[in-house]
Amino acid sequence: MIYNAPVKDIRFALNALADLPAICALPGNEDCTVELVDAILEEAAKFAEGVLAPTNRAGDAGAKWSPDFSVRSPEGFKEAWQQYVEAGWAGLRAPAEFGGQGLPALVSTAAEEMWCSANLAFSLAPLLTLGAVEAIHHHASEALKAIYLPRMSTGEWTGTMNLTEPQAGSDLAQVRSRAVPAEDGSYRITGQKIFITWGEHDLADNIVHLVLARLPDAPAGVKGISLFIVPKFLVNADGSLGARNDVRCVSLEHKLGIHGSPTAVMSFGDEGGAVGYLVGEPNKGLNYMFTMMNHARLGVGIEGMAVSERAYQKAVEYARERVQSRAVGSPEATGVAIIQHPDIRRMLMTMKAQIEAQRALALYTAAALDRAARHPLPEEKARNQALVNFLIPIVKGWNTEQANEITSMAVQVHGGMGYVEETGVAQYYRDARITAIYEGTTGIQALDLIGRKTASENGVTARALLAEARATADRLAAAGEASLSANLSGAVVEAERCVVFILESFASNPRLAAAGSVPFLKLMGIVLGGWQMGRAGLAALSQQGQEDADADFLNAKLITARFYGEHLLPQVSGLAAAIVEGAESALALPESAF
Repeated sequence: MIYNAPVKDIRFALNALADLPAICALPGNEDCTVELVDAILEEAAKFAEGVLAPTNRAGDAGAKWSPDFSVRSPEGFKEAWQQYVEAGWAGLRAPAEFGGQGLPALVSTAAEEMWCSANLAFSLAPLLTLGAVEAIHHHASEALKAIYLPRMSTGEWTGTMNLTEPQAGSDLAQVRSRAVPAEDGSYRITGQKIFITWGEHDLADNIVHLVLARLPDAPAGVKGISLFIVPKFLVNADGSLGARNDVRCVSLEHKLGIHGSPTAVMSFGDEGGAVGYLVGEPNKGLNYMFTMMNHARLGVGIEGMAVSERAYQKAVEYARERVQSRAVGSPEATGVAIIQHPDIRRMLMTMKAQIEAQRALALYTAAALDRAARHPLPEEKARNQALVNFLIPIVKGWNTEQANEITSMAVQVHGGMGYVEETGVAQYYRDARITAIYEGTTGIQALDLIGRKTASENGVTARALLAEARATADRLAAAGEASLSANLSGAVVEAERCVVFILESFASNPRLAAAGSVPFLKLMGIVLGGWQMGRAGLAALSQQGQEDADADFLNAKLITARFYGEHLLPQVSGLAAAIVEGAESALALPESAF
């Protein structure tokens, strides 16, 4: 199953839609140039295609747990990780002062798409490590940073996040893991964590666990949670590895997909207490962990889009090769490749258009992340942080929900052969399913979107983004793209109506707003994706007259944008009706009637 990294599409989205030159011009990004990023994309594509993609099928056989509490990664993973580290890929976004390359989030996000497409299960290890690096860098003491960040930034050590417990899924107020102060200033951690991605493995020399736990005098609820670094191996004063810590993987979960990524049940303190080190101040662990979670949620949105891209490529490959039935309307009885059949074309275009919209929106969000971190003007920092806050639940939720549909459509293109593991497309369908669940389910993302990201600021960011979309529709009309302009304008009107409903109902009866929260998230994803596709169409039009223009590529961008407008933006009216008019019926049935 060949993977072809879509470098040309990524480059277009980076430069035409996410404004890579402006991101490279931000303070602290002086070493980042468009030419350098081009070179990074080319090398990342070679690594994804030549090293990671060939390990994907073997990874589906799964990691192996042993009774000595060790875990053996799938065939080829350890060698691929060593090459990944040696090539410097692990440190793309990691802070330069600790051995990383300190590149913009926009650049690392583009590379991460390729890792996720090539081998989703493998890509989770660097994703979680980068999130742990972010949390430690922002909140830990200088002493802890000096110990852990240099080796984590290069990928010599990996990182995890340990939140979930058997009784505490998404409700972290129920966390019971304990942390008792020791005389040497460290803590002794006891408890069990579940669903820990890459919680144990043989890729790296050490694993740095970030663990949520309660101090003895902690208040109840989420305000009583602290964050601790708990390494697999303790670290000596000279930086070498010391004794094995009292933390072990007691089992691995048997999962629907991402089999190559070991999902561990971790036990802390079976022999007296795992040594842990407090990050930041007591009882502020959840706030600190959200630093990690925001980056992780953007990363999971990338995962959803990336596995969709891989499934789409497989569907196109099969559709070109599979000969079946005569062409519709043709007098010839000879069978043709199924890519000539209109319904297959519809499915492929549906996949392609959504993937391009998702890529553009995700990279736009990553650019806002960079501006929020480095823009010299405080008001621009604040505006972009508000954009990041609003867009991350959409990118995470919409990309991953659609990944379930897109990968399912790829199976459908294959027909009966898609249901057979031999073709390989079923793996993408299985792998995609988790993306809408972990790092906060779609329902959690949607509640976050209507509450903390919309109602709490009276819809300011939502309305600002919709105003941008309306302006894009106006520019499309002026450019002669009447159909796309009309569809985008109509979708914006419906979205604005939904924002008003969310704000009014959240204040008077939040259950009504909550009943429509997931449809609202999907609606905003479709509308803002349409905005990005409109921008892509305008960029394609402007580039068509350039001397070195790739006419076929730019024409494909225009056609795909028009398809998005005619096939996907019309879904907005149905979602809007469900949000504004359907909340009461969603809540009306008595519980006993279910």
